[in-house]
Amino acid sequence: MAGPPELGIADWRPTKDTLHLFSQIVGKVRLALAPPRNHWWHAPLYVDVRGLTTGPLRHNGTTFDVTLDLVGHQLVVRTDAGASRAFPLADGLTVADFDRLLHAVLAELGVDVEIREQPFGAANLGTTPFPEDTEHCAWDADAIERFRHALDWSASVLEEFSGWFAGKQSPVQFAWQSFDLSLNRFTGRPSGVAAQDPVTREAYTHEVFLVGFNTDNPWTGYDASLYAFMVPEPPGYREARIAGGEQTPIGIAMLPWDTIRAAADPRGLALEFLQSAYDTAFTAAGLDTADFASAQAPS
Repeated sequence: MAGPPELGIADWRPTKDTLHLFSQIVGKVRLALAPPRNHWWHAPLYVDVRGLTTGPLRHNGTTFDVTLDLVGHQLVVRTDAGASRAFPLADGLTVADFDRLLHAVLAELGVDVEIREQPFGAANLGTTPFPEDTEHCAWDADAIERFRHALDWSASVLEEFSGWFAGKQSPVQFAWQSFDLSLNRFTGRPSGVAAQDPVTREAYTHEVFLVGFNTDNPWTGYDASLYAFMVPEPPGYREARIAGGEQTPIGIAMLPWDTIRAAADPRGLALEFLQSAYDTAFTAAGLDTADFASAQAPS
């Protein structure tokens, strides 16, 4: 696998926001149909060989999936009966058109479902309902390809890192509300977090260490980065040195994307950062990482 690509998000931000909104619409279809799971694990999308996918969904006796194909630049819906429908993703396709076309395709296949037709969890996207959003319509195909490559590279690093842990952890998953790739490890202890909103409350019912890949980090101004933090935050974590990383004022350690790209061994640096953040967080929380190490963990 080639190394992490240059992203330059400032140069294609309109495309990023459009893709973010497309992913929210697809993600809400999954959310409406997938059986509920703890920590909202029924909601995310997943990185696959072509881009982002819902994985198998079931409705009206049909199993199907929806894929944002970032290689062929199209939205694809496939069913277990062999049916397939697609429409192109191109510059000028508005969010309103995407929403209308997707529901039309789903209806044609007999699997359409109502969703809450409004953006969620991202202030930069505004509040315009999807069927009325004619503003977001950019599609820079070259930038999309770089982003798909970055997702694939980051997912492969997180998958390797996930194999080193023997406790409860999430799949490597794409959170469409925040537009980031994440992996969550749990200690087994209740978190004590009493959030008012149901989304946060369910996400953090138990003590959890989170790592992932994100873009447009508001605390550092970086293009993109790997990140690591723990909820609740253990004492001393934000003051600790994390290998290769930088600490933010809110207790999230970051490894900037450009730092990774400039490294002699980008993958090695990324894995060192993730392991260092994990060791630091679990130790600060009074846990012995040896109790959670899998047989595949580096010695």
